[in-house]
Amino acid sequence: MKKEQKVESVREIREMLDSSDALYFTDFTGLTVEEVNELRKEYYKAGLKYKVVKNTLTVRALKETEKYSTHFDKLNEILNGPTGIVFAQDDPVAPAKILKKFFDKLERPKLKIAIVENESYGSKQLNTLAALPTKQEVIASILGSLNSPASGIVGSVNAVMRDLFSVIEEVGRKKAA
Repeated sequence: MKKEQKVESVREIREMLDSSDALYFTDFTGLTVEEVNELRKEYYKAGLKYKVVKNTLTVRALKETEKYSTHFDKLNEILNGPTGIVFAQDDPVAPAKILKKFFDKLERPKLKIAIVENESYGSKQLNTLAALPTKQEVIASILGSLNSPASGIVGSVNAVMRDLFSVIEEVGRKKAA
C-alpha cells in the first residue's frame, strides 16, 4: 500500500470513528465469504457501517481522534489478527443484537471489544449488550408510558358516563313501570 493510500485510509477510519456513537471490534476468522456477505447485509439493513481494517492504520486513526483516545491502550492491545469494525451511529446496541444472532448460529464472529457510550465492554459481555433495548424500543416504551395515563383517564370518564347512563336508564324503567 502506498503512503498516499495509507494516509487516505487513516483519514477515512478517523472520520468513521468520530461520527460513531458505538464501535464493535470483531474477529471474523473462520467465516466464509458467503457468511461475511450475509453479515454485511444485516449491518446494512440496520444502517450500520462495517469495515475490515488494517490494525496499524486503525491504531494511527485512534491516535488522531479525541473521541476514543481514552480507550487507546485497551484497543491497542486487542488490535491483532483479522479485525472488522462495526460503526454504529443511531442505535448503539443494534450491532450487538446482530453479532449475537450470528454467534449463536455459527459461533463466529467473535467480539474483541465494544465501546458503547464511551464505556468498554469485553467479549464476554456480548449477551449483556444484546439484551439492552434498542433506541426504537426505548422510544416506544416512553410513548406507551405517556399514553397510559391519558387512556386511563379516558377509560375512567367513559366508565362514569356509562354508569350514569345505566342509572338514568334504570330510573326511566322504574317510572315507566
